[in-house]
Amino acid sequence: MKQTFFCIDGHTAGNPVRLVAGGAPLLRGGSMSERRQDFIDRFDWIRTGLCFEPRGHDMMSGGFLYPPTRQDTDAGILFIETSGCLPMCGHGTIGLVTFALEHGLLQPRERGRARLEVPAGLISVSYQEDESRVTSVSVRNVPSYVAATGIEVDVPGLGPLVVDVAYGGNFYVIVEPQEGYAGLDAMGAPRLLALSPLVRARVQEKIVPVHPLDPTISGVSHVLWADAGGDAGHGRNAVFYGDKALDRSPCGTGTSARLAHLWSRGRLKVGQPFLHQSYIHSRFTGIIAEETDLAGMPAIVPLIEGSAISTGFNTIWIDRNDMFWRGFQVL
Repeated sequence: MKQTFFCIDGHTAGNPVRLVAGGAPLLRGGSMSERRQDFIDRFDWIRTGLCFEPRGHDMMSGGFLYPPTRQDTDAGILFIETSGCLPMCGHGTIGLVTFALEHGLLQPRERGRARLEVPAGLISVSYQEDESRVTSVSVRNVPSYVAATGIEVDVPGLGPLVVDVAYGGNFYVIVEPQEGYAGLDAMGAPRLLALSPLVRARVQEKIVPVHPLDPTISGVSHVLWADAGGDAGHGRNAVFYGDKALDRSPCGTGTSARLAHLWSRGRLKVGQPFLHQSYIHSRFTGIIAEETDLAGMPAIVPLIEGSAISTGFNTIWIDRNDMFWRGFQVL
């Protein structure tokens, strides 16, 4: 009736990360993508119990480490957050890898580097250490690309918008400044939270993107509001996810999608650093490592660098005698 989860809690650039170091369920599947589907089918109550209130909150995210299904990788990662069990999470990878390395839960074959299997595919990380502390993690993410451009939507309370959709491990609506949207500070967090679900719903009525190699990755899940100003090497954004979450970090998969978007517009080149700030001005650095091809579509391989801080240990019980054992949300 009661299941115990030992967690290491912390944050990456301000957004929470909860490494569930004890209590992960045994999953079926020959890949992390298949294990993700099994988790969704049989164990989603763990995600909601750990991420929703009263044990979590609207921004809560984290994940589990698993033995990899491939011999050429060091570990597998399964991501959880309030919006679901994600194919990929960039800020989550930075945090989970940091906490796992610092507490001896991840021991790569090559010090300073690790190859990881995530539901979206294979990624690799490099990391810097200062004695027992991991000071930065750089994620070589999955191939990222622009899925659709010039989508016209009419948003109640805002008016007409023209947006694009890009993929960086999850699918993002990308909203750039235009008539009706002057930028982040002109909009403000409460209005972003109110309008983002409407933008996402209107875009989903027009297009439901599907990853060309994995049909289980489909649909627009996030909205990235790009700020006004900046140039090809600098930007600020606010990423909306779940039902009412605004990412406190610059968002790793969002930054990857934004790199692909800027590259497709000729506004960012391979090897050119891109400093990406979040709504609260925390920072990731993104670089396009190389151009590539994804099932016949032009794509890039992004590198995302950031750092994470652990804040403590947390032993959590999910007791089925508790009426809120699955967690709850107040919308």
